[in-house]
Amino acid sequence: MATVPAPETSLRYRDRVAIVTGGTKGIGEAIVRLFEEAAGDLEAELSLSFPGNSVYVRCDVTSEEDIKRLIEVTLERYGQIDCLVNNAGWHPPEQTIDDTSAEDFRNLLNLNLIGYFLAAKYALPHLRKTKGNVVNISSLVGLIGQNNAIPYVATKGAITSMTKAMAVDESKYGVRVNGISPGNIWTPLWEELSSASPNPESMIKGGRDAQAHHMTQWYCGIPRCHGTWNAMPDKAHGYWLLGRMGTPEECAQATLYLAAEGTFCTGIDLLLSGGAELNYACKNQTVSRSSIYH
Repeated sequence: MATVPAPETSLRYRDRVAIVTGGTKGIGEAIVRLFEEAAGDLEAELSLSFPGNSVYVRCDVTSEEDIKRLIEVTLERYGQIDCLVNNAGWHPPEQTIDDTSAEDFRNLLNLNLIGYFLAAKYALPHLRKTKGNVVNISSLVGLIGQNNAIPYVATKGAITSMTKAMAVDESKYGVRVNGISPGNIWTPLWEELSSASPNPESMIKGGRDAQAHHMTQWYCGIPRCHGTWNAMPDKAHGYWLLGRMGTPEECAQATLYLAAEGTFCTGIDLLLSGGAELNYACKNQTVSRSSIYH
């Protein structure tokens, strides 16, 4: 999905063209919304509300030809590329190494990692012309690990390492390359994974508990009109240092910051985690569990 804001002085990323992969739901949708654009089925809804214009391109990010076409369509329509947001990916259900085939691993690598590589490969010649930037959405688990998710964790760790290597190579062209590693963000994918677990309630509670200590009540400042607020479970209770799960809108804010304002940032891995990696927690793997968290 390619977006370009309209020429209004109030826009934070005025006259820029951004490509957002995986832009139709979850974190990607929130990024599209914040970049003041629309994609696919969102287009009709948002075209009346946002000043920019956009084009939705159906793209299988495991297909090199589809990615080439995405770049070509963007250039044909807008004539430039200023930002690439690599976001399309998937977290499989819980799976032990004994139950994971080499084909499973290769397929996830193609989707989560090689797709990012190919999108960057074909966008970078044009990003060099505009001294643009790349934002790669990774995951906190690429840094700290996760139960029963070896292939997923490996792909996210590789994204973070690739981001740093790419930042070094592209610095001579004035292109910045940064990553964001979210912790537990309440998205349709998170909801799907918890629903597929043996004990969804325990999975969701564990996702909250994973972020630190219990707080009896929280007020997060998310406008109640946001769908994220209404969809998030247990709005009045949280278990993080900040008392809650993160939201796609917060991921979008971090992405826009790196694209538009973080002009002295390159090669960084921004932990958008609510402090999940901080403090001591129960790490005993010898006790029985009802989910990957408990």
